[in-house]
Amino acid sequence: MNEFTDWDIFRNLLLAARWTVVLSIVSFIGGGIVGALLLLMRIGNGRVGRVFTKVYIELFQGTPLLMQLFLAFFGLGLFGIDVPAWLAAAVALILWTAAFLVEIWRGCVESIAKGQWEASSSLGMGYLQQMRYVILPQALRIAVPPTVGFSVQVVKGTALTSIIGFVELAKAGTVLTNATFQPFTVYGFVALIYFCLCWPLSRSSQVLERKLNVAHRNH
Repeated sequence: MNEFTDWDIFRNLLLAARWTVVLSIVSFIGGGIVGALLLLMRIGNGRVGRVFTKVYIELFQGTPLLMQLFLAFFGLGLFGIDVPAWLAAAVALILWTAAFLVEIWRGCVESIAKGQWEASSSLGMGYLQQMRYVILPQALRIAVPPTVGFSVQVVKGTALTSIIGFVELAKAGTVLTNATFQPFTVYGFVALIYFCLCWPLSRSSQVLERKLNVAHRNH
């Protein structure tokens, strides 16, 4: 006899969703920090830095996230290093997120008119001063909507971490399906929770894009 009610299923999925949220936040913040450092290298004057970031971006954007998770989890094991599933998931998602954020932000920085660089340079500003006081404040306005929009992809990406044993929403759905034999109910709830997590972010991105575009035109 099946002892799981719909509420039991939903409640257990909500508990697992906490780890989806935590992993998404860690991945997005960590990816943002790494992405910001890569951005300075990507648009800087150093040739080595530009080449490194280009290779990094091509590598992480050109290979499946699933493969990156496998390498993070099993790769270090070849050297006798025991990597917890949560750590491997966080590291892989941070590096993956950074590869996309740096390209989003690079496009925003490069959209700033060349005259802004020339004007700040004529005032005697160095590269870092130009970035801090002139370029980044303007690029930030452009970058907010696509950055918030990409956070939806980060949330969805956490579902793949179930393959290495990290128990988040997708993994909990599989476990509950095996226990209850109610795949339609379980995955219906899983889809609903993912929608509740992703739709506000997607909607916020659209609203911010409209507001900031209007402000930019009026300005």
